Amino acid sequence: MGHSVLVVEDDTEIRELLRRYLERAGFAVVSTASGAQALDLLGRHVAALVVLDLGLPDVDGLEVLRAARSDGQVPVVVLTARGAVEDRIRGLELGADDYVTKPFSPTELVLRVQAVLQRTGGRAEPADLSYGDGRLRIDEARHEARWDGALLDLTPTEWGVLAALAAVPGRVYSRYELINRVRGYEFAGYERTIDSHVKNLRHKLGADGPRVVRTVQGVGYRLGLSRDR
Repeated sequence: MGHSVLVVEDDTEIRELLRRYLERAGFAVVSTASGAQALDLLGRHVAALVVLDLGLPDVDGLEVLRAARSDGQVPVVVLTARGAVEDRIRGLELGADDYVTKPFSPTELVLRVQAVLQRTGGRAEPADLSYGDGRLRIDEARHEARWDGALLDLTPTEWGVLAALAAVPGRVYSRYELINRVRGYEFAGYERTIDSHVKNLRHKLGADGPRVVRTVQGVGYRLGLSRDR
């Protein structure tokens, strides 16, 4: 999998535009319109980089920026309509790694994200990864997964769930994170649909399905296999 990027932007059209361009560039994307939700996600270490709109409706974007920089030093690309020099200086003083003012080119923003990750030592993961002594193989470039050598016939959502879980083996992903990564929905009513997709995914993995995709009661799901060296 590529790096995970957290997009914090209250404008739905811009948020989904950024998701499309970042995913096309190979990134796994989690997005939210809420500063409070962003703070929660940062606390769960979901992202290698944050694209952050400072003008959020509930929490000052500068507070989210502070949290990103203090909690594991996550790099931040600030995206905002604030054009004042003072705002730019304030954001950079608080540790923003780059600054993009609206209106902007999504292609340019993706290039800036890539440049920041290269500057901060980020590296993309290999395209073909194996888990559990080779029993599970994931080819990100082809969007293919194999179990015991057999190609799995996965729906796009099932593939997305498996790829998200495999991004950090053993890490617990909430239903919100999974549906957000896979479908981009940000409404609580959709979160439980993940359960049915997990059920189908486990069925396709056969008898070992529940041990490959493990349930963490009251939290969500995790991959039950370790990544091979």
